[in-house]
Amino acid sequence: MGKQPIEPALAVQNLRLSYGGPTIINDLTTVVPAGEITAVVGANGCGKSTLLRAMARLMKPVEGAVLLDGQNIHSLATKQVAKRLGLMPQAPTAPDGVLVGDLVRRGRYPHQRLFDQWSIADQAAVALALELTRMREFVDRPVDELSGGQRQRAWIAMALAQDTPLMLLDEPTTYLDMAHQAEVLDLLTALNANDGRTIVMVLHDLNQACRYAKHIVALAEGKIVAAGAPGEVMKPDLIEQVFGIGVHVFEDPVTATPMCVPMRY
Repeated sequence: MGKQPIEPALAVQNLRLSYGGPTIINDLTTVVPAGEITAVVGANGCGKSTLLRAMARLMKPVEGAVLLDGQNIHSLATKQVAKRLGLMPQAPTAPDGVLVGDLVRRGRYPHQRLFDQWSIADQAAVALALELTRMREFVDRPVDELSGGQRQRAWIAMALAQDTPLMLLDEPTTYLDMAHQAEVLDLLTALNANDGRTIVMVLHDLNQACRYAKHIVALAEGKIVAAGAPGEVMKPDLIEQVFGIGVHVFEDPVTATPMCVPMRY
């Protein structure tokens, strides 16, 4: 994996998204800070996953545009996008019987050429992805025979093998216990710190978002309510507006980042 990837420029302008019915995202404009970790937070159904799908070019806007390196992402070739941007979707599924090693190797598709289908660089990227996610011992196991947490790590390994400077992850800690959640988030933090990767992830846990992200985007009803550093966004009145629950906000004694504790009613 490259140690100094080119920082991507990802932005959305006046974005309106719909699945053919009601508007999910409405007139949304934001810029993803290059070289930082961004967490997208909000209540269920607010449009977090829909926004991530649009950023990854999996759905076309009704209005507005997603810009990658200043260009409309829908004007770029598929492989060109795949070399710059990797996505781990929410609750991904693999074909029946596919092995972990085969799944992770699929992450190298954008880097393969017609007459050079598998290279030393491909092999090294897959090996490193398996090592970083602690999935090497499962390389010959079918994905559908793994536990939920193991499957999640296999998909993260595929995203890592793709070796893109920009990674989008939709709820990367789903199905993981506390220890493995911390392990995955620490891994993403290391990729950001050591390789300069820009990472955008949807998280449900506000305290994890504050601890691991430098930039937070809070959504409510398809619009951005606030965006900025954790200390700027995690205010009791804003959290109540977004989640409909009162909270106390303290300083995390370990990281000095905001820590939210729900009020008792």
